[in-house]
Amino acid sequence: MGPMADITVRALTEEDWETYRSARLEALTESPEAFVATVEDEERFPEQEWHNRMTRSVRLLAEVDGEQAGVASIGEATTEEEPTVAELFGLWVRPASRGTGVASALVKAGADTARERGRTHLTYWVGSDNGRAVAFASGFGFRPTDSRRPMRVVSEDDGEEEICMILPLTGDRGADF
Repeated sequence: MGPMADITVRALTEEDWETYRSARLEALTESPEAFVATVEDEERFPEQEWHNRMTRSVRLLAEVDGEQAGVASIGEATTEEEPTVAELFGLWVRPASRGTGVASALVKAGADTARERGRTHLTYWVGSDNGRAVAFASGFGFRPTDSRRPMRVVSEDDGEEEICMILPLTGDRGADF
């Protein structure tokens, strides 16, 4: 697939739960090291759990020429201190679609979704040793924050951390969070 492929991103509805389930299970199968969940656990989820997931967060599906190419989710990162922040999570792109703009299309759609919902910032947690992901997020305009947490994904490297990166969704890209 060339970089000129037609990439579309759409928000899935609750009725699209099977589409999301298919994409999510493929992501967990292909990149198990990237997720806290396991494909074995999520394969056992009852249908109602998938319906619930569709209503808790916005599930975005990227397609290239009508074929699933990637998925991402936008959820609330709201706290009492920061009620206007959304979180990008679960970003995954099929290996054949990597490097073609699918990830960028998903992040742009996620930022647009968060902005449409009145959010002023979008956060994205990235493994501090994942240089490729940090570079991707930085290139998109995300900036590192002081927030860190232990990696939630099981790793051979004890003590590995995730860093919270943040993207201002307003016109002022230089605003501090």
